[in-house]
Order: sequence, then structure tokens, then C-alpha cells
Amino acid sequence: MAKLDLDWLGVFVEVYKTQSVSRAAQRLGMEQASASIALAKLRRHFDDRLFTRTSQGMEPTPRAQSIYPDLVEALARIAKARGAGDAFVPGDAQREFRICMTDISEIILLPRLINHLQQTAPGVMLQTEKISPDSRRRLESGDMDLAIGFTPDLEAGFYQQALFEQDFVCLASSRHPRIRAPLTPQAFSREGHMVVSTSGTGHSIVDKVLAKNKIERRIVLRVPSFLGVARIVAQTELLVIVPRQLGRALATQEQVQFLEPPIPLPKYKVKQHWHERFNADAGNMWLRKVMAQLFSELAA
Repeated sequence: MAKLDLDWLGVFVEVYKTQSVSRAAQRLGMEQASASIALAKLRRHFDDRLFTRTSQGMEPTPRAQSIYPDLVEALARIAKARGAGDAFVPGDAQREFRICMTDISEIILLPRLINHLQQTAPGVMLQTEKISPDSRRRLESGDMDLAIGFTPDLEAGFYQQALFEQDFVCLASSRHPRIRAPLTPQAFSREGHMVVSTSGTGHSIVDKVLAKNKIERRIVLRVPSFLGVARIVAQTELLVIVPRQLGRALATQEQVQFLEPPIPLPKYKVKQHWHERFNADAGNMWLRKVMAQLFSELAA
């Protein structure tokens, strides 16, 4: 049996993460043909196909799934021993990072992050997807590098770092015939409300606090994301409660007024989460540092 080459193992890990030989090669900065040759040698070494081509991409076999955690850990230890923490050079790097985030983070954080990367790491590409109940598994497997947002489901079992603190505000149309500041509990309860039903995040705390204070919302509309709320509020008489940073951004896009809630609503921390397997990965460490530097000054 031929000895394992570390470059082969790197190919295995990236194919596992990306479900694609071409994307694995791109992330490793090598030709696709070289990655395919490495994969062929790994298949002979382990006497297993390791990956099967499907409509969803290169799916790992049970054998690949069983060896993946050990190989990731081994490569991380080798990288740490080599001092690879200093090896990621942003200006020269050719790498794709994958981040799962809330739609709020897409609006508030993503433009600034992209502008920064274009200036400091032009070869870095981002792929984002919405946080979902499956995000935990995708972080564990390495399919995603980071998760960003207010995600209590990821509090346990993952490394985390608070980026900034948020609270909530209320938005109404600037032309609303009845609503003006200050917003009283009575006026708040009389109006129709829009509610964003988010999955995997903790914004249900608003419902709990309102219920505790016996303040009712007459819900007229439920939507799955925050992306269209400003346009809907601007063109209707509905009210909506949103995180403060989002409210500030939306108030510059549509004719909406920015109101303090009728009672104080709780603050929460927007965090970045990552799995312990990738804690020592030089690229992951760099990306986390960039996130902290760019957004630590944001506050409610």
C-alpha cells in the first residue's frame, strides 16, 4: 500500500467540504486534473470510491464519512505544528469561504465585508446561504466556515465570538395617518402588524416580552424574511419590529419612520460561530479576525 501524501489528504478534505473536485482544486490553488489524480490515488489507497457523483454533487461514502474527522484533525495538528497560522496571506490567497447568515446580516454586514475583501484579499470569494436548522450539521462537516447572526441554536458545541449588541425598534410608514412618536402601548396595539417568521434565530424574545407586559399585537401579515419589510411598511399602515441596525438601514431606503417601541425590548448579541475542527485553520482564523475588526464597533 502506497504511503499517503499530505496533498492527497488536503484534496480529500476539500472535496468532502465542497462536494466538488473543481471547487476543491480552486480552493487549494491547483489544477483540477491534479486534484482528480490525487483523488484516484486515495481511492486506491483506501480501496473505496470515497465519493459518488450525484445530482447534489460528490457525496461521501460511509468509508469517507468515517475517516473524515480523523483526517481533518490530523491536518489541523500538522498545520499547527508547521506554524501555518501565519501562512494565510490575504493579498495572495485564492480561496472560497462559505458563511451561513441571517438575512439581516446579509443587509447589514455583507456589503461592508465584500468591500473590505475587494481591497485586501481580491482572490477571496464568498458564498453565503441562509441560516437554517441544517446549519449545525454543515458547520460540523466543514460545508460552511462560519455562521453569523443571533442564533441561540448554535450556542452549545461551537466556538463563538460576540461581534456587537443589538436591540429592537419599530417601523411605520412616514405617511401613516395615526402613528407618530412617541409610540404608546395603546397606539401600538390598535394597529395591524407584520411579523417576520425566522428559523434558527432568537427573535421570538420579542413575543415573550410583549406577552409578559400584556401588550398585544394584531398580526395581519407574516413573511419569511426581513428583505421586503421596508417596502411593505412604506406602502401600508402596518407596523413592524426589527433590529435597530436593520431599521437604520431600511429607513434610508424607503419612506418609513423610526420609532422606539412602547416598552423597552431586550438586547441581544450578534455572534460568529465556528466548529472546533477549524479553530486552528489559518484562513478561518483570518476571516474571523476580519469580522471582529469590521463589526465590533456596531452597537445598539
